[in-house]
Amino acid sequence: MAHGKSTDWGADKAIGFKTRIGIILFAVYGTVYMLFILINAINPKMMGLESLFGLNLAIVYGFGLIILAFLMGITYSIICTMKENFMNKPGSEEIK
Repeated sequence: MAHGKSTDWGADKAIGFKTRIGIILFAVYGTVYMLFILINAINPKMMGLESLFGLNLAIVYGFGLIILAFLMGITYSIICTMKENFMNKPGSEEIK
């Protein structure tokens, strides 16, 4: 069973930019998640309080974390794709 020829991707000119964006998004998500953990550790009863549509804070915050991760992934993909398209134009160099 032949898989065909592989593609040549070449050098990734935007690797530095993508790394910085990834670290920034990781730091933002890590901070939001750390706040969730601190609330649970310092005042766990607060997570049981009703907050939105009759749901407690733990449910709302938990789903918020999941949605945030999804949106950050989409944002990362869009930003990096735009940067890669820009960097792959002839004559462009990596901007640091």
